[in-house]
Amino acid sequence: MSTPALELRDLRKSFGRTEIIRGANLSVQPGERVAIIGPNGAGKSTLFNLISGRFAPTSGDVLLNGERINGKRPFEINRLGLSRSFQITNIFPKLSVFENLRCGVLWSLGYRYTLFRFLNSLSDANERAEDLLRKIHLEKKRDVLAMNLTYAEQRALEIGITIAGGAQVVLLDEPTAGMSKSETERFIELIREVTVGKTLLTVEHDMGVVFGLADRIAVVVYGEVIACDTPDAVRANERVQEAYLGSVLAEQQAGGH
Repeated sequence: MSTPALELRDLRKSFGRTEIIRGANLSVQPGERVAIIGPNGAGKSTLFNLISGRFAPTSGDVLLNGERINGKRPFEINRLGLSRSFQITNIFPKLSVFENLRCGVLWSLGYRYTLFRFLNSLSDANERAEDLLRKIHLEKKRDVLAMNLTYAEQRALEIGITIAGGAQVVLLDEPTAGMSKSETERFIELIREVTVGKTLLTVEHDMGVVFGLADRIAVVVYGEVIACDTPDAVRANERVQEAYLGSVLAEQQAGGH
């Protein structure tokens, strides 16, 4: 088996005396799509923050392509090939859609901070930004300020920025939160398109999204990964049903979701 794209080894995180992540173990293969599910307060967002470098683990390791990355700063991890989005849309509201994407590609193309270079002359950066525009289906909104996009369009733009640097491991934190059913369906297709050939780890509450997108599902309960398997196997797992899944599916069916 190849080296995992992302691996968690006995990962733990405490805040004061409260242990939030309690020995989490997870291995994600290159090109695999894994969804993380679990009840509120299970530690899903904390796991993302540990992986992306926002938090340092109390103990244990995070490995990216076999390299230990815990202790590195977020921008250092990003430059090693891991990028993430957030629950709250994180874009440059007063820049155009195109300018947002171009900002995202500059560092990966070798452009550093300088006051003596006109961005419009950077043909490679402009070409990559135009390509991203097409991938996220926002060509018609190219010159619109990001603040004037719809919510779903802003989320699409954020995904464009997330993949702009060429990261091969992509973390998406509740990417369809707040979307209508039709928006969610279109967004799942967009995620599939833009992450072809990439490794995807996503936190998601919508079981329709989870079962429709993920190759495997990791179930986090009380800071531990209690199961990680195919959607069908997770659905049939009695421990998962008892801990989480049965009640969620029942709630969504009752609510007409």
